[in-house]
Amino acid sequence: MNQELLKKYAEFTVQVGINVQKGQTLIIRCPIDGAYFGRACMEAALKAGARDVVMRYEDEKAARIRLEYGSEEALCDIKPYELRSFLDYAESEGGCCVLSIHASDPEIYKGLDAGKLNRVALAKRAAMKPWQEYTMKDRVQWCVVAIPTAAWATTVFPDLDADQAQEKLWSTIFDVCRVTNGDPVGEWKLHVEKTAARRDKLNEMQLESIRMQSANGTDLTVGLADGHTWEGACSKAENGTVFIANVPTEEVFTAPHCQRVNGVVKGTKPYVYNGQLIEGFSFTFKDGKVVEYSAEKNEELLGQMLDSDEGARRIGEIALVPASSPIHRSGVLFYNTLFDENAACHIAFGAGYPTTVKGGAAMSREELLACGVNDSAIHEDMMVGSEDMTITGLTKSGETVLIFKDGEWAI
Repeated sequence: MNQELLKKYAEFTVQVGINVQKGQTLIIRCPIDGAYFGRACMEAALKAGARDVVMRYEDEKAARIRLEYGSEEALCDIKPYELRSFLDYAESEGGCCVLSIHASDPEIYKGLDAGKLNRVALAKRAAMKPWQEYTMKDRVQWCVVAIPTAAWATTVFPDLDADQAQEKLWSTIFDVCRVTNGDPVGEWKLHVEKTAARRDKLNEMQLESIRMQSANGTDLTVGLADGHTWEGACSKAENGTVFIANVPTEEVFTAPHCQRVNGVVKGTKPYVYNGQLIEGFSFTFKDGKVVEYSAEKNEELLGQMLDSDEGARRIGEIALVPASSPIHRSGVLFYNTLFDENAACHIAFGAGYPTTVKGGAAMSREELLACGVNDSAIHEDMMVGSEDMTITGLTKSGETVLIFKDGEWAI
């Protein structure tokens, strides 16, 4: 890979994406295959004034062995130290921020017991809920980026050998993350400004609902949460620090009302859930809840996701992404939600972000539910946008406005 661009990618991720502040501790979650990139981010953070950098290496191949042969009882027994290992830093002087580096094999858990995988994942999420509150409510800066591994790269580019595939995936990531031209800070500044302008226009419209329509059969009306606010491109942490949660990001998103979603929506890209692919999915909603669903591949797994808990059959996020996004223009199917969700409009089953309603970060779970913000242990983004999608909005004054035409912004 291009070492100069790799360094710029790491520096941008730390200085702009996570925006580490002097005196903060940066926690880096890093796959063992990506240790070289984790170290580059560590160096950038310490040079930027971080108090310390804590590296937490993760091994998905070892995780597969444990999930395949370990007892479910042991796997669901999440020890308190795992939660405290994050909270101790969040509660300490100077606080913390967290960077998650993704480099997963899209089907690392293929062939394993899907029910067992789901139960273990839910146990982990329940145990880590207090820490998840820090990120879901933007109490700390957080950022997710991705780097290639051989398994992921050869899934994306199956006609190439492992080295060639990784090189090509690196090149593609540099392109869609605005690193290739050597000025990611300048290019992201412009991108954030454009995205924020569209976000602000949507907030000015005072919408009650939006309707999404495509030739593939999608016709979905999404009522919006009471007091909803559109977000996009960048976020602001509790301490006032601006950060970019996902690199890349092309979306403007808000909270649906969890009881006011009706119609049919069709999937347009495969979705990776618990290390397995779900493809060709479709959902029918009535009063916010999925009443019918299907999938061409892994339908049983999809059903288990929807049955995770009471809120799993409702959506907590609706995100608008134009077909002209760099990820979509690349023509690459990444088999990675971080990228694929930024190639198409998407919905997220499960929990909504408290920050997508006015004053939501200070609200209790009950107060958020009263506004229509969904609650669940899961948050799973599934792509439903297409190049022919039309999106119209209904304002509180009863006016119909055009938001998307042929997959592109109309505002």
